Amino acid sequence: MATAPLDKQSTREILRHWREAVPDDRLAHLVKDASRAFVRALQVRLVQHDVAPGHWNFLRVLWERDGLTQRELSEQAGVMEPTTFSALKGMEGAGYIERRHLPHNRKNIHVFLTPRGRALKAKLVPLAEEVNRVAVAGVSQDEIALVRRVLLAMIENLARDEP
Repeated sequence: MATAPLDKQSTREILRHWREAVPDDRLAHLVKDASRAFVRALQVRLVQHDVAPGHWNFLRVLWERDGLTQRELSEQAGVMEPTTFSALKGMEGAGYIERRHLPHNRKNIHVFLTPRGRALKAKLVPLAEEVNRVAVAGVSQDEIALVRRVLLAMIENLARDEP
């Protein structure tokens, strides 16, 4: 499931594609390539800490709201339940989480961070912040604010368009 790191040649190819080959291609493709570049940059950093890239989204959600059911965690992370189940097995094996039933509800399995999983936040969040700093190097605060407003407007427009 790991993605190859984004090397300088790949970066040059992506930039050439957007600047020369298809400068007016659909915005969706540009956003997807930007997202891939963010993901790759973070993956390189996560692997250095022996954290599987697929665990990042689940850890982020659990750091904010521990004790979710597996279904709630799937919804919050934006992935299908079988993907969540597989990731949780790996996270449990790594000692990041434990799954258990609550005394008042034997039906649902809830996911809880272990102390080891909780401690990862202090190591990993700065890595994500670093990726963001690298990504916006040379971009003004006004431009960053504009990009945020535009992307949020697009997300809102697409959400309104959903059936």
